[in-house]
Amino acid sequence: MKHYFLLFFVAMALVPACKDDDGPQPPADGVDLTDIPYSPTAYQLELPPGFPSMNIPADNPLTEQGIDLGRHLFFDPILSVDSTISCASCHDPKFSFTDGKAFSTGVDGQIGTRSSMAIINAAFFENGLFWDGRAASLEDQALQPVENPIEMAESWDNVEKKLRRHPLYQKKFREAFGIKNSKEITRDLAAKAIAQFERILISANSKFDKKFYQNDPDPFLFSDLETDGYFIYFDDLSNSQVAGHCAHCHDGGPLLTSDDYFNNGIEDVATLDDFPDPGRGAVTGKRSDNGKFRAPTLRNIALTAPYMHDGRFQTLEEVVDHYNSGGHFVENVNAQSIQPLHLSEYDKQALIAFLNTFTDTNFVNNPLFQNPFE
Repeated sequence: MKHYFLLFFVAMALVPACKDDDGPQPPADGVDLTDIPYSPTAYQLELPPGFPSMNIPADNPLTEQGIDLGRHLFFDPILSVDSTISCASCHDPKFSFTDGKAFSTGVDGQIGTRSSMAIINAAFFENGLFWDGRAASLEDQALQPVENPIEMAESWDNVEKKLRRHPLYQKKFREAFGIKNSKEITRDLAAKAIAQFERILISANSKFDKKFYQNDPDPFLFSDLETDGYFIYFDDLSNSQVAGHCAHCHDGGPLLTSDDYFNNGIEDVATLDDFPDPGRGAVTGKRSDNGKFRAPTLRNIALTAPYMHDGRFQTLEEVVDHYNSGGHFVENVNAQSIQPLHLSEYDKQALIAFLNTFTDTNFVNNPLFQNPFE
């Protein structure tokens, strides 16, 4: 019988934190945490070949303890009002930190208005986050879903209460930030920890990387089809009959995005005032920004269907067909890229084959990026 009781208590200790968020309230003056050692270890970030430098805030340096706390918070539904939705609900590692849906699902099965973006190399983006760029930093981005009524529908005041009374988070916030009392657990520290975790989500080990950044000596690493797709992607008319104009928005550097916002011609509207979702324009207040959305990274693009901010395209074939058609014109359309491409069936196959060289399975399977509660 003693063994059964022992197994029961061990099992309970392994239950994710979200199952224990209604536990006893801490004393009014909080819980003293100074008996928990505080000795943070700096995280040794190694930037991949060819990558730009990472702008890490001086008040939020990367530590192993901070990243570990952020990982727990990222996967813990405790942040939502009913403990059903976590950050990972919409940003699942197996989908390259998207959710495989046209519109993400929040608490009570509510359906959002946009598709979740892949959190890949997001720490290198310096021109806003989200499809519309409304968050200036990863810390700012981490704060917003909690109080979004469709996503987590919780208040940060209540989240702070839940975290302050939870023994796991009392310990982890102490280890990460050196707080002395559970009352010092705040939304800002939670956002800093989540941002630390997101800063290490770096993808840099695809076939594309091996060929262009890791100096793989294999002359046959790329197939003829992939090589022809490369020439189309980069508008190399000396080796291709056609130009794909892809790199104008999805830069050919290691980030595979220009870190900017574009109208890519997917909406058939008469004027700039007619977009069903104004996108960037709702943030900047500029009419000329209506209908513009962030050009996402194309890393792991084969794993992140459906595509576009509203998930309207189910396959890469549909995406390429859209761009090949020339899209829909309105005055702020990105004229460099949105024009009839005249790709043949072979050209389209070659371009998609090249896009598949951006797939990095090491990234999605990295043990450091998985759910710590499983």
